[in-house]
Amino acid sequence: MNSNFSKSQAVWFTIINYLGVMIGTISTLFIYPHDKDLLGILRFIDGFAQILYPIMVLGASTALLNFQPKLNEYLQRKLFSYSLVSILWMIVFCGVGVGLLYAFAPLENKEYYGFAFAIAICLAYVDLFKRQATNLQKLAVPTFFEKIIPKIALPSVFILIVYFSKSLHLGLSVYLFSFTAMLLLSGSYLSKFFKPIYTTNFQDLFQEISKKSYYQYSLYAFCASLGSFFAFRIDSVMIPEFLTNEANGDFNIGVNLANALMIPATGVFALYSPIISKAVKENNISLLKTKYAEVAKNLYFIGIILYGCVLLGMHDFFQLLPTADKLVPTLPIIYILGANVVLNMATGFNTEIIAYSHYYRFNLIAILSLAVINIGLNYWLLTQTDYGIIGVACASLISMLVFNLSKLIFIYRKFYILPFNPPYVKTIIVSLVLLVLTDALPVDWLGKFNFIVKCSLFALVFTSIVYFTNWVPEFNISLQSILKKIKR
Repeated sequence: MNSNFSKSQAVWFTIINYLGVMIGTISTLFIYPHDKDLLGILRFIDGFAQILYPIMVLGASTALLNFQPKLNEYLQRKLFSYSLVSILWMIVFCGVGVGLLYAFAPLENKEYYGFAFAIAICLAYVDLFKRQATNLQKLAVPTFFEKIIPKIALPSVFILIVYFSKSLHLGLSVYLFSFTAMLLLSGSYLSKFFKPIYTTNFQDLFQEISKKSYYQYSLYAFCASLGSFFAFRIDSVMIPEFLTNEANGDFNIGVNLANALMIPATGVFALYSPIISKAVKENNISLLKTKYAEVAKNLYFIGIILYGCVLLGMHDFFQLLPTADKLVPTLPIIYILGANVVLNMATGFNTEIIAYSHYYRFNLIAILSLAVINIGLNYWLLTQTDYGIIGVACASLISMLVFNLSKLIFIYRKFYILPFNPPYVKTIIVSLVLLVLTDALPVDWLGKFNFIVKCSLFALVFTSIVYFTNWVPEFNISLQSILKKIKR
């Protein structure tokens, strides 16, 4: 593997993800609030497609990534071809299932099942193509197609329907076309570097790879993938069923804006993942303990500054926007889900430590447990209370708290390490106290822009305290490096 090329791919991968989130955030603030019902419908279609496509893939793409490096070039191409065929068979199986569901199940939004099914087919093959591109170290371009095309298509559909009064059917057709284009472009790009073998005879492949091992690994990957959806994204399917599509739109606006808090963490994960992996595999507990606490503290430091600014200024910032009346009702969702994101960041590399060790199966148990808790809480809150989407957000926060706590306990029992050390605890306490004090300040200097004063004050005082106490050494190193460059 060419390391320079890999670094280049990693840089482009990060830039593309940032660009996708930026497009999504701008659309969420200025476009989506104009028709929350439409947003709810589109998110339902996405959610249903996200249920179907892991079933269609059935772990084949993850198995490709795991087994292909062990094979010669000819059998690598055969394994890819086998994955293509297996997905095709699962598409037929899913088609029968969706048909029966449409015919007999008394569910909402049934008229959108066809669009979801077609999008799921595109996602299934795009996922396979992307995994193959990962093996070839050609990930940047497929990532661009995957992250950017739908992000451009979604606001385009809104513009067509809301501003040009086009029909919903036409808008959904355009949305489906964007996924079809993503599939065709990804396949065309991959074909420049990799050619499958068109055959139905895979006997020699499974002489090299144990068929039992292949299917065991595929089913494990499938359960993890589907479990992740039920754990993290089931809301988009349940809310329209028990509330309305408009409520689903409100909730997804909150999800989009809360998830934007996670953007800066991308670089931290990319930087430390190889170090964590190596420490686990070499059983270097001392290094693992140090980096575990270091990463968790760094992520919390980044997350709490951004989340603090959200708590202190988001309401007043929304009041300045032309979509204010549509956005303000989503604030409780943003606050609760934002806390969820910070909680996830604050516990650092929990999932990765377990995944890189021989205890990796625990992640599957944890995710499936999270899915059960999340679905159960959502169902109870949606059917037995009047909390609505605020209840759904609370269910997500409670589920994530249990999820991370279970991983913390598991890692402590197996490795005897925790991500918390005295400087980290001090950082948490000071940040929360400072946040409360800043919010209580009677600031009235800039009128509608007072939130800028409060956010700036919180960020400046907190970073100054952290800098002079050296609680987060990586922040000091980065700041000193920037100051040196400026002086030059």
